[in-house]
Parts: sequence; C-alpha cells; structure tokens
Amino acid sequence: MMKNLLTKIKTYIIAHKIISIIILIIIIFVGNLIYGKITSTTGETRYILSAVTKGSIISSVTGSGQVSASSQIDIKPKVSGTITYLNINPGDAVMAGKLLLSIDNTDAQKTVRDAEIGLQTANLSLQKLQIQNSNENVDATLTKAYSDGFNTVSSTFLDLPSTITGLENLLNQQNLSENAARNSGNSAQDYRNTAENAFYAVQDAYNKNKITFNTSNYSSKPNNLDTLISETYNTTKLLAEAIKSLNDFVNYLAQDTGRPSDFTSYQTTLSGYTNTTSGHITSLFSAQTSIKSYKDSIPNNSIDLQSAQISVTQKENTLADAKKTLSDYYIRAPFDGVIASMPLLKGDTVNSGTIVATIISTQQIATIPLNEVEISQVQLGQKVTLTFDAVLNLTITGKVSQIDSIGTVSQGVVNYNVKITFDTNDPRIKPGMTANAAIITNIVQDVLMVPNSAIKSSNGASYVEIFTTPLPDPVAGVQGSPSTTLPIQQDVTVGISNDTSTEIISGLKEGDKIVTKTITGTTTKTTAPSILNAASGGRGKARIP
Repeated sequence: MMKNLLTKIKTYIIAHKIISIIILIIIIFVGNLIYGKITSTTGETRYILSAVTKGSIISSVTGSGQVSASSQIDIKPKVSGTITYLNINPGDAVMAGKLLLSIDNTDAQKTVRDAEIGLQTANLSLQKLQIQNSNENVDATLTKAYSDGFNTVSSTFLDLPSTITGLENLLNQQNLSENAARNSGNSAQDYRNTAENAFYAVQDAYNKNKITFNTSNYSSKPNNLDTLISETYNTTKLLAEAIKSLNDFVNYLAQDTGRPSDFTSYQTTLSGYTNTTSGHITSLFSAQTSIKSYKDSIPNNSIDLQSAQISVTQKENTLADAKKTLSDYYIRAPFDGVIASMPLLKGDTVNSGTIVATIISTQQIATIPLNEVEISQVQLGQKVTLTFDAVLNLTITGKVSQIDSIGTVSQGVVNYNVKITFDTNDPRIKPGMTANAAIITNIVQDVLMVPNSAIKSSNGASYVEIFTTPLPDPVAGVQGSPSTTLPIQQDVTVGISNDTSTEIISGLKEGDKIVTKTITGTTTKTTAPSILNAASGGRGKARIP
C-alpha cells in the first residue's frame, strides 16, 4: 500500500511538471509576440502637423554699416584780425546762431557809422526836394489813391494770416500727409511736394511783407506805400498759387483713392480761399493801376528829385554792405551741433580762410551697403530698427533718408549705400561705430500664415500638403503622427514672407492642419530575451527533475 502511494505521488509530480512546461511554452510564445510589437519599428512614415493661424508678418532687409554725423563743417572767417572774444571749448554743445567768437571790428564799426551818416544826409536832401515838389505836383487825387491803396492792403491783411494758417492745417491733415501721398504713389508725392514748396514760399513772403505793413500807415511816404502795395500784391499771388497747388493735390487724391467724399470738405475750404484771394488780387492790382495812372498824369519837372532818390538808394546799399561786412567779424554756429575742435585762443590773429573751429551736427546717420536684390525692396521713408555692437541692449528707430542712385562695384558685387537718419540720438553712439539695421520693407496684419517649411513649389506654383482625414495625436516621446496614406497637395497663393512665416492669400483657412515635416522611419526588429533562459538564470536549458 505504501508503494502504491509513492507511485501515485511520483506520477502526480511528473504530470504537474509536464503541465507547467506546457504553460511555460505558451507564456514564452505569447511574450515574444507582445515584446516584438513593443520593441520594433514598422518603418512607417510620420508627419508633423501645424495649424494655419492668423497674425502679422513683418518683412525686412538687414545690413551693417557705420555711424557718422549728418553734417560736419570747418568754420572759416571771411575777414582777418585779432580774436577779441572766445567762450567755447571742444565738446561744447551749441545751438544754431550761437556766437562762437568775434574778431576785432573797430574799422568795420567806423565804416557802418559813416554809411549811416551818408544815408541820413541823402534822405534830408530828398525830403527837401519832395517838399518842394509836393506843393507843385502832388494833388489830392493821388493822395486819395494812396489812401485807398493802404485800405486795400489792410483789408487783405485781415484774411492773409487765417488763410495761410488754414493751408498749413490742411497739409497736416492725416489724409493729406506725406504718408498718404507716399501710399498713393510718385504722382501724389509730386503734387504734395509742389503744394508744400508753394506754401513755404508764400509763408516767407508773408513774413517779410508783414514787417513792411507793420511799419507803414496812411502818412507813410509815397515810395514806401508803393513798396507795401507791391509786396502785398506779390504775396497774395503766391498765396493763390499755393491754394491752387494744394487743391490739385486734393483733387488727385480724391480721384486716385476712389473716396471723393473723404476730400469734399477740403475742396470746399480751398474753394473759399480761392474766392477770397482772387478778390484781394483784383483790388490790389486796381490800386496799383490807379496810383500809376495818377502819377503818369502829373508832369515830372524835377530831375533833381530823381537824382536824390537814386542817391538815397545808393546810400542804403552802402549801409547794407557795411553791416554785412561787420557781421562777418562775428562767427556763429551754422547749425545745432558739438564743437569737435577749437585750435585757437583769445588774442590769436587769424586770416581769412583759417580754420577756427570744427563743428559736427548732433543728428546722426548710419550708412548701410545693400546688394542689388536687397536695394530693390528699399524706399525713402521706410522705418528702420537699429542695434549697435558697441552698445549692448540698445535699440533705436530711424528711417531711410537717402538711397544711392548709382552702385559701387567691388569684386563683381554691386552695392548701394542707404543712409538712415536716427529718430533719437544717444550720447553713447559715436561716429565710426558699427550699426546693424533692419529696414522694414512690408507689414501685413491679421493675415493667414504658415511656417516656411510647409510651403513647397512645383512648376512655378506653390502648394502645401494636407490630410483629408484627421491623423491620430502623437504618442508621448515620439515625433509626429503615423499615416499609411499619403497627404494630398493643396494649391495656395502666397504673399510676403520673413525668416519664419509665409502669408497665405488663398487656398487655406484658419485652423487647417498642414504638414510641416515628414519623418521616414527604418524597419528594425529586436528579439525578446528567452523566458526559458530567464527562468534558468541564463545558464542553460531548463531541466525536468
């Protein structure tokens, strides 16, 4: 009985081991299948996608050059003599018109005094002859003509200031600004430049005319009133020309922009100015004609009077020349700037043409060379961002102020110099420093854009790659999403681009998913470790006891 029991036990143990081996073989087979799935790559192609977004694209042309002062001049006197006043040193900042030094002007002062006495004498002689002739020749009719002429001038001056101010305000309107003209092209800029130049001309004439008017009255001498009426007539004609030039500019913009209603108020205002100014021109011309007619009707019986008038004019010219020569003894700053050098001392003797000082302007510029491809994108007035190698973390803005018309060839490469005027001056920036410029050539806002890597081309046309069905999200730690189907080509129309993004004009909408990178895998397979070996510690096959 004991023997039968041992036999049964042994049989049970052997059967149990056989079952365990079978189970182990099944586990090894299934494990190899699972491990092979986990540790192998299938050679599938993965795609990195990006969404079409909206934003701004700024395109620019970059280059490096050197900083310099916009103006530098050696100051040389026109006269010789001893320096009697000197109160500046190298490095001093000076304003335009500041007195830098003066030269002994004793002789020049005497010449001025003599000229003043000569003019006084000539005027006395003329006045004596005028008194004599007035009793004989000048009648009440001519006196009234001069009085009427002064009234006409006074009436004109009631409107001149407001009209000139009105023109200036119109030129400063946003719709009529330099930027508005620039946006409408070269013709618009030409119209505006003509209007602006005409405005400055009438402004200068008015300022001089106003001085004459303020020093005149009904009792002024006839020749002074003649001068006043003539100046006022010429000023008013210049004003009429400025009004017409600005009106031409406004009419051009009204037609060119296709928005005539935006300019109606300007046209109405200018029409009113035209009517008022035309009336003054007619009245002033009539006053001049009346005075001349009355003068012509009076016999001129005094040659001495004409001679005396000529003498007065000559003495006035002599005094003006003497004062001009006297002013040459005072050396003034021609513009705002900094004294770069002052090699002389008070008491030194200087000759005409000697350099007494060198002044550089505070306005700085950068000169940037660009090649023929880059220069084609650059225009006057474009905004610029500048950085400097010598001054870290400093960024300032500027604008393109000058572009070379003729390039310079060096080693077969054509370069064109672009001058950039700084919007602000920083004392840390010195002439000769290296400036790095980014010239903004175009800006588009709120447009569709994609990464540059997504844009492809074929036969001159641009396209992107998209999937008609969504791809699975990428697995953590793995780039891209797999797909067994190829993407399709979607034709697009592109706009401007910069270093990272390209504008999409048509062919896509915001949120569309596009391919930005394709990753092609290689097929490899890693064999799973033997579970039998693992079970036996890797030392051999498992044994059945």
